[in-house]
Amino acid sequence: MAVHGDLKLVDHGDDGVALAFRADVLSGLAARQKAIPARWFYDLAGSELFEQITALPEYYPTRTESALLESYGPQIAEAVGRGRVVVEFGSGSSVKTPLLLREVDPAAYVPIDISGEFLRQSSAILAARFPDLSILPVEADFMKPVRLPAAVQGRDMLGFFPGSTIGNLVPRTAIDLLRSMRETLGDGAQLLVGIDRVKEIDRLLAAYDDAQGVTARFNLNLLARINRELGGDIPVDRFRHVARWNAEWSRVEMHLQALADIGFTVAGRPFSMREGETIHTENSHKYQPGQARFMLQASGWSATAQWTDADENFLILLAEATERRYAP
Repeated sequence: MAVHGDLKLVDHGDDGVALAFRADVLSGLAARQKAIPARWFYDLAGSELFEQITALPEYYPTRTESALLESYGPQIAEAVGRGRVVVEFGSGSSVKTPLLLREVDPAAYVPIDISGEFLRQSSAILAARFPDLSILPVEADFMKPVRLPAAVQGRDMLGFFPGSTIGNLVPRTAIDLLRSMRETLGDGAQLLVGIDRVKEIDRLLAAYDDAQGVTARFNLNLLARINRELGGDIPVDRFRHVARWNAEWSRVEMHLQALADIGFTVAGRPFSMREGETIHTENSHKYQPGQARFMLQASGWSATAQWTDADENFLILLAEATERRYAP
C-alpha cells in the first residue's frame, strides 16, 4: 500500500493489469470478428477524452443522470440511509460522486478504477472537496471481485455504478459483473446503478458519433495505447471510427474500421485486416426498466426503488443484496 498525501492507494498490481491487457488484445485481434473490451479505452488519455465526451451537447447520459442525482438526492439518501461506505466501480473523474456523497454522509469512499494515474488525480480533487472524508482509492479491474481495504471491511456498503457503464457489457457478462459486485460488497449491501433507456435511434447514434469528433479520437486512442504499451505498429491513420445501431441486441456498437488492406504486429505477433473489416470496441446496450430489474434479480440483487427523468431518457435503480439461498 502506497501513501499519496492523505490518500492511501491500494494497488492490486500493475503487472496483472498489463498482462490482462495484453491477453485481451492478442486474443481479440485473433478472433474472426476482431474485438477488444471497452475497459481498455481508459488509459490517462482515454479517460481525459471520455470526460470531454460527457460535456458534448449530443451526449445526454451524463447531464441527465447528474440532474437525477441533484433532484432526487434526498430521496436516495432516505432509501439508502447514512453512514455506509460508498464503493464506486469505474470511478473515472468522479464527477457525479459529490452529488451522492453530500447526501448520504458516508463513512468512507472507495473509488475503484483500472487507470491508476487518473484514479490518483480524481481522488486528490475529491479529497480537497471533502477533507473530512476517508478516501481509499483502489487500482483494480472491477470485472472481478475486488479485495476492499481492511479499514472498511465488515461495514455496510453502497455500491455506486453510474454512467450506464453496465450497458457496455453483453447481458451475460453484465450479470457476471453484478454477481461479482455482490461478492465484493457482501451481505447487506446496496447498489445504485445508472441505466440508459431505449429511445430514438438517431439520438442514440449522435451520442456515440459527435460532430466534433471527440468520440472518434477516444476510439482511435485505443490503437495508440496498444502501440505504446504492447510494442505495436498499427497504422492508426488507416482506421476510422464507426457507430452502428444493432436492433437485435438493442445496442449502439462502436467499431474501428480498416480503410485499406493492412498488416501490423502487436507484441511480436502478426495480424492482418481487409479493407472494411472492423475491430469491435464497445457496446452500449439500452434497457427497458423491466429488463434492468430482471438482470439485477438474476445476479443476486433485488430492485427496491427507481428514479427517472420526465422524458424517460435515463434510469437510476437502487437494489439490495438478496439473501443467499441454497435451495429452490
